Amino acid sequence: MADDLDHWINEYLLQLQGQRRLSPHTVYAYRQDLTPLAEHLRSQGLASWHKLSTDLLGSYWGNRRLQGVQTRSMQRQASALRGFLKFCEQRWGLQLPDLHIVRLHRAPRRLPEVPDVDAIQQWLDQPLATDNPWALRDHAMVELFYSSGLRLSELTMLRLDALDLTQGLVHVTGKGHKSRIVPLGSKAIAALRHWLEQRTDWNPQDDRVFISRKGQSLGVRAIQKRLALCSAALGMPLHPHLLRHAFASHLLESSGDLRAVQELLGHSQISTTAIYTHLDFQHLASVYDHAHPRARRNKEAS
Repeated sequence: MADDLDHWINEYLLQLQGQRRLSPHTVYAYRQDLTPLAEHLRSQGLASWHKLSTDLLGSYWGNRRLQGVQTRSMQRQASALRGFLKFCEQRWGLQLPDLHIVRLHRAPRRLPEVPDVDAIQQWLDQPLATDNPWALRDHAMVELFYSSGLRLSELTMLRLDALDLTQGLVHVTGKGHKSRIVPLGSKAIAALRHWLEQRTDWNPQDDRVFISRKGQSLGVRAIQKRLALCSAALGMPLHPHLLRHAFASHLLESSGDLRAVQELLGHSQISTTAIYTHLDFQHLASVYDHAHPRARRNKEAS
């Protein structure tokens, strides 16, 4: 039977799902981040969040470090915990402990190694066996990821009526049920047309764009598995987040328009885009050396 600890967590998760309209995957992640602290309180013989104190929080974080939990994971858990405790303060009058103890130093954010444009182009332009519907479907998924920068969840939920191949547009429903319209490249349009011709032979039982041989929609794990197989055949890393990152990075490097990339990615804050994407800084340094008058003078003087 759920005790007071579980009950409060469940109430918070219902609020996240109902008012903030977070996806089930995100809500599940919040549960995973909050449950260990509830278990820590139980290990101390406590069954109420009212018993939470600064000392208990300190011992909890100490135990997490001893267990080898990575700093990035602890940062995510700390963020979830701050939101949860503030919710408990408003809902049940919880006396908040010192929340500074759950503010961790930011770990340096590592950007994934993105294949260069030529490497991705060479792979995507390889001839496909037109009699292999699996290959056509998987190729269309990769083209769509790279062409339009979709998240994995967005591609998974994509329905047929969201595609406008005539206009070259895709209507995407992203985080928080926010909608945006993203252009489709000509290569992605061609790949989708080839796949949709084959799709009708698979007895579709769902209106999702990407389905299995049984006619059912492909889930997150199935798409990840298909891309892993493509990655192995290619001999280079290939997964949804990397393709989304490559989309943003290559577009930003060629256009320099951070605001446009923000809109295409569906980021509410431009700071998220600035972290998510990266520029070729060696190229920028070279441009600076050749273009900036002060840089030129310094180089000539040396």
